[in-house]
Amino acid sequence: MKKLVILISGRGSNMEAVVRACARERWPAQVAAVIASRPDAAGLGFAASQGIATAVVDHRQYPDREAFDAALAAQIDSFAPDLVLLAGFMRVLTAGFVDRYAGRMLNIHPSLLPSFPGLKTHQQALDAGVRLHGASVHFVTSQLDHGPIVAQAAVPVLAGDDAATLAARVLAAEHILYPRAVRWFVEGRLAPDGLRVAVTPPEPQWLFAETTSYAGEGA
Repeated sequence: MKKLVILISGRGSNMEAVVRACARERWPAQVAAVIASRPDAAGLGFAASQGIATAVVDHRQYPDREAFDAALAAQIDSFAPDLVLLAGFMRVLTAGFVDRYAGRMLNIHPSLLPSFPGLKTHQQALDAGVRLHGASVHFVTSQLDHGPIVAQAAVPVLAGDDAATLAARVLAAEHILYPRAVRWFVEGRLAPDGLRVAVTPPEPQWLFAETTSYAGEGA
């Protein structure tokens, strides 16, 4: 039975998707805790309603990133997790913290990495004029929004999209993609090799979300 700790900063919709999938699909895993960087993170309420332990490590209470990361690591380690999940966790982590959880920390980023790292990814995609946008699940490394990619989801960029409509389409795909990738880890099916990650036995690591429904639109 694998133990998962999920880190959030806000509503935690990807956390909720993982929790629900874990229960529905009967993973050999338990979400041991949800930890927030803000006491007003809305996702804490959902986690508590599911009987999941919650904690807050408020980044505003620490003088620097190192002190915050030390307190966060102590809280995480109190639950002895096999996997740490970043689910809308809006803090840049130090290299020491990332190294502590090397090979057992996943993140979901709202772009098709390596394109559009950082913030405002949906506007970045619109500004670049791409026809496909999406999300990536990757192992976390000390380089921000990089690291071996486990799985990706692609969605169409439609005529008339703004950042909000595109974000909603990507988020719907994230809610499918992230639980799928986490389940592969829980089942011991991920085999990282440098920047590549294989799933054994093989399984598609791409999700094409509704692309056929929009074929030719905006051409």
